[in-house]
Amino acid sequence: MIDYLDQIGGVIGIPGWILQAFLIILAALLLEFVYRIFVNKLAGLAERTSHLWDDAVVYAGKRPISLLIWWQGIVMAARVMEPHSQTIGFSTDFLNALQQLGLVVAATWFFFRLASGFEKAFVAERRKRNESVDITTVSVLGRIVRIAVVLTGILTILSILDIPISGFLAAGGVGGIAVGLAARDLLANFFGGFMVFMDRPFSVGDWVRSPDKEIEGTVETIGWRVTRIRKFDRRPIYVPNATFTTITLENPSRMTHRRIFDHIGIRYDDFSRMRAVVDDIRAMISTHPDIATDQIIMVHFDEFAASSLDIMVYAFTRTTNWAEYHRVREDVLLKIGEIIESHGAEVAFPTRTLKLETAEKMAQEQANDPAL
Repeated sequence: MIDYLDQIGGVIGIPGWILQAFLIILAALLLEFVYRIFVNKLAGLAERTSHLWDDAVVYAGKRPISLLIWWQGIVMAARVMEPHSQTIGFSTDFLNALQQLGLVVAATWFFFRLASGFEKAFVAERRKRNESVDITTVSVLGRIVRIAVVLTGILTILSILDIPISGFLAAGGVGGIAVGLAARDLLANFFGGFMVFMDRPFSVGDWVRSPDKEIEGTVETIGWRVTRIRKFDRRPIYVPNATFTTITLENPSRMTHRRIFDHIGIRYDDFSRMRAVVDDIRAMISTHPDIATDQIIMVHFDEFAASSLDIMVYAFTRTTNWAEYHRVREDVLLKIGEIIESHGAEVAFPTRTLKLETAEKMAQEQANDPAL
């Protein structure tokens, strides 16, 4: 075969080894083209299946294998050219190492993408079955797997290049001190993110707020350095993870009920109707289908206020949904108003009474008191 290529090369006026290297590159090009057609067909078949795991495998292998085909083709062409060209300067050992590096890089990239694909597939599969999924845990575990894959690839590359790892570890011990001092805040945020994962004060999708700082919104992502929170006006805020180790944080998303706490005032003229009004409001609250009867319920005449007789209403809704809570509270307040009206009473509003004495009474007082 080589002799035949030499003959063809002699006819066209180029060395046979150059023609051989050219054919290897051309074969790699054709093989990669055929592979792309194959993997695209395979991706179409994977999309028609009911699960997403095969999509993750196709996604993981699409680009790394293309890289591997090109890498190995170039190395094989270099092996052909190496004995005939002094300008290249590639030794057999170097080409062997380069070939192994291609395999390691492609494998590392493949497993890195596979971990990402499996992470997305796991979340999507759980949501498809309407099962709860902790995005925070899945995200952190996915990052840990990807870091392990990258570290394994780096250590394998160092072994292929015959670079002693102990030297790097010794240099890392000295350099780690300098890096630690220079990147103190970065490390603090990293460990802050780790503590968020361990303590689990919130997860992706939770509504959080801090009474210590102006932080309130929905958690969108929890990164290694910062956490992105979307405020209710739709603006994002990026909070360094170290902040969560020093502030008090509320997580309203984990509340079990929402509270209704209101004071309803009726007129002083309706004092005789107060007991009946309070009893009917208490009965209504206790039987309302959206009020949690296993929680404390209090309806009492509470205070002689400046211009009203106040009734305290204290109860908890079954729902924690913000919009649903306001619907229930609205219904409760409307029914309270109907109860007050049914007893002939009225809701009080701020009033002031002025007493004007008659002119006859004032004249009598002046006659009785000469000083006036």
